[in-house]
Amino acid sequence: MIRYKPCDCLAEIEQIVQLQQENLPDNLSLEEREKEGFVTVVHSLELLQAMNKKWSHTLALVNGKVVGYALSMHPDFGRDIEVLLPMFQQLEIIRPNTSKYMVMGQICIAKPFRGKGIFRGLYQAMQKNLSTQFTEIITEIDANNQRSLNAHLTVGFVKILSYRTDTREWVLVSLKK
Repeated sequence: MIRYKPCDCLAEIEQIVQLQQENLPDNLSLEEREKEGFVTVVHSLELLQAMNKKWSHTLALVNGKVVGYALSMHPDFGRDIEVLLPMFQQLEIIRPNTSKYMVMGQICIAKPFRGKGIFRGLYQAMQKNLSTQFTEIITEIDANNQRSLNAHLTVGFVKILSYRTDTREWVLVSLKK
């Protein structure tokens, strides 16, 4: 039985950190990255706690264990992660009113639980728990992460912008409430 809920304790944030570590590109083979996808950003425990205090992350739990998460990253944190600076610069141009959107800072599902609808469930729960002040959820995806891009498009996200940094190409996508 999968249960979706807002993150509300340190133990859950610690489980997010563990799941994140397991899915970083350096911890996966090339085949796994291509087939299963990967997460790009490493968040410190302290930053995840601060983000969660501003707006709760969304969790998928099985028997009390975090098996998936979608991080809520309020635009106030736009300058806190270097790799995300270009995304927030793009957003300042195309969505200057930061009070209208929430950034989904990262989504990840534990390997044994993939393909069970958790990805869709996390976004549905995230949308349900967002304040009415937010009209959309925005995230960016490494253009090389085809599995993630396809999954986002399948659940209703639409491409709003592609851009390139020195190191990679990114695709910004939006899900309207």
